[in-house]
Amino acid sequence: MATVSLQPPAHGQKITISNGKLNVPDHPIVPFIEGDGTGPDIWRASVRVFDAAVQKAYGGKRQIAWMEVFAGEKSFKQFNSWLPDETVTTFREYLVGIKGPLTTPIGGGIRSLNVALRQMLDLYVCLRPVQYFKGVPSPVKKPEAVDMIIFRENTEDIYAGIEFTAGSPEAQKMLDFFSKEFPDMFKKIRFGTTNKVSGWNDMIGRSKEDASIKVGVGLKPVSAQGSERLIRAAIQYAVDQKRKSVTFVHKGNIMKFTEGAFRDWGYVLAEREFGGKVYTWSQWERTKKEKGEDAANAEQKSAIASGKVLIKDSIADITLQQVLTRPEEFDVIATLNLNGDYLSDALAAQVGGIGIAPGGNINYVSGHAVFEATHGTAPKYANLDKVNPGSVILSGEMMLRYMGWMEAADLIIKGLNNAIKSKVVTYDFARLMEGAKEVKCSEFGDVIIKNM
Repeated sequence: MATVSLQPPAHGQKITISNGKLNVPDHPIVPFIEGDGTGPDIWRASVRVFDAAVQKAYGGKRQIAWMEVFAGEKSFKQFNSWLPDETVTTFREYLVGIKGPLTTPIGGGIRSLNVALRQMLDLYVCLRPVQYFKGVPSPVKKPEAVDMIIFRENTEDIYAGIEFTAGSPEAQKMLDFFSKEFPDMFKKIRFGTTNKVSGWNDMIGRSKEDASIKVGVGLKPVSAQGSERLIRAAIQYAVDQKRKSVTFVHKGNIMKFTEGAFRDWGYVLAEREFGGKVYTWSQWERTKKEKGEDAANAEQKSAIASGKVLIKDSIADITLQQVLTRPEEFDVIATLNLNGDYLSDALAAQVGGIGIAPGGNINYVSGHAVFEATHGTAPKYANLDKVNPGSVILSGEMMLRYMGWMEAADLIIKGLNNAIKSKVVTYDFARLMEGAKEVKCSEFGDVIIKNM
């Protein structure tokens, strides 16, 4: 493995944190990974947009000192490592960074580079804002009604990666343990209770030597601590930003002691830590039981009118329907890892696709944050200067806002809005917009800068 030598820019300073507040110097050092596939094209366009917004907002007083670090295919080719220790150390030391899409190795080794970074830095919040930019092609009638912030738990659930290959000794150990310690539950594993099934072998044409029943085994850990810190961040955001509601999205009607517990812990935390600032459906239920439904409805209406944030919950499958049919009923969403994955991509499709969907991975306690493109590497478009850089650009906008550089962030939103309104866009939008002019990835960056 080659040595990875990273030299911080001489003219920059570290972002630090004290008493839970970021201290951002005028020339912060920000690590970046340009990404694989289309990553270099996207990064070149995006970084010019970031620098232009900062320059225009602060007249040269502030400037980001960019520091390249490595991961993915580029890193493997240069250093024979998909994720060098130095990269993780740098993100840890400088607190705030940004990255493009990464290739994850096929076969053994790291399951996902993105997941690995999140877990190594304990970035427990995946923050996915979803908003509509006027003029963007959408498959729904009223995409402008979609304005949501998703807080997706980032470190637990099935994404913890606790899985055992079907037929492996490790999987068999888990099955043997389950069979011995929880025999009644073990019976629910339909094909895990015997090594032979009469007639099955002949039916599927397998040899007698390959007659064993193979069962993959996985664990779904959901903890009170992990759930509470995610929910705390979501409610705090809703209170600070004066949002109208927080919805716990879960599948607790089936997974009662994992996803159901997530919901229950959320209600308890909301009342314990945010009592005077929120009104919960738990409170509504208690009032209904004591005084009747009319009294509960009146209490909730009064609480909302006084500016309290409504804390409620929704089953995951019905949520995926209702964000299409009644999107205005959702504001801030707090959910577990897998639900958040489905939901954020489904919502992105409503407002123009994952190509302009930003994301941030944040630890609000330590201050660590890595903002990232939410799409893949699209290798067939690599080096063609063709794809939409919007996902990285909007992730950078999130990063600037997280740093407290609101004026620069606002300019990026203004520039992107006006660029889309002018119908001078990349191919993905141009092919769906009547009268649009198609431009290259790099040229779209110029259009955004011009429209700031």
